[in-house]
Amino acid sequence: MKLATTTADFDSYGSSYTECLTRIRAAGFSCVDLNLYTVSDHKSLLVSDDWRSVTNSLLQDADRLGVTFVQAHAPGGNPMKEETVDELFDVTARTLEVCAALGIPNVVVHSGWAPGVGKEEYFEKNAAFYRRLFPVMEETGVNVLTENTTHANMGENYGFFNGADMKEFVRYVDHPLFHACWDTGHGNIEGDQYDELMALGSDLYAIHLNDNRGSLDEHLIPFMGTMNMDDVMCGLLDCGFKGPLTFEASSCLRHYRYWLGNRRKYNRERRLREPTVEMQQDMEALMYRVGKHILESYGCFEA
Repeated sequence: MKLATTTADFDSYGSSYTECLTRIRAAGFSCVDLNLYTVSDHKSLLVSDDWRSVTNSLLQDADRLGVTFVQAHAPGGNPMKEETVDELFDVTARTLEVCAALGIPNVVVHSGWAPGVGKEEYFEKNAAFYRRLFPVMEETGVNVLTENTTHANMGENYGFFNGADMKEFVRYVDHPLFHACWDTGHGNIEGDQYDELMALGSDLYAIHLNDNRGSLDEHLIPFMGTMNMDDVMCGLLDCGFKGPLTFEASSCLRHYRYWLGNRRKYNRERRLREPTVEMQQDMEALMYRVGKHILESYGCFEA
């Protein structure tokens, strides 16, 4: 099993695509998840008329650095929010085109949510959005993956909190290019993960590997929280998962403004307001070392 991480690790430092790839490669990773979650940060790929040349340049830089794009994350949004769904469709369709140009086989596209919506309506309305993508999926050959969530993010609203519901939804959408991604941080908040991974089985096409302390979606490196990695690894191996072990643990060093809580204010000085990119580079190297230890412990590390 190969190791991968996301370009989001360096997005917050104002890094260019090439600098992100250079830093990720320097830490040891040769496989990369292209993060396009925030449209405003990635206009050159998602809403620019020049996106093809930008994509081609990015692919050339990746080849030069010895980096392969293995998966991607589509822009965030809510497919169940009617007033913005057309715009979300457009940038998601463009994301699939970018993935095809970069040779990326899988892209995670979040499902939507709405207060008071039960399972049946949730399935129906989210499936409508994913089915709208079918022509683009078929044209590009890119797999679209839905992702599990957690009550910590969704409150009392319905979402995919377990593998069985995700499997049922994949069957409900019913397309050979539609599958699932399992986020271990979301899974850790909900409980043990072995049975959830086994429930997904052959429909598990990608992993977002991150840890937390069991109550908030913190996106930490494994061993910084309460997640049991033996539970996760046994589930991945026993369910026959074939993809890379992909980190989504970009928040070990928190920036001043963070969605789970901003840093406390102090008006006199700002010298230590933000972590440095050099600190993040060290964290990146630690992440690779942790991932390598995990895979070597189970005899499945691929350089």
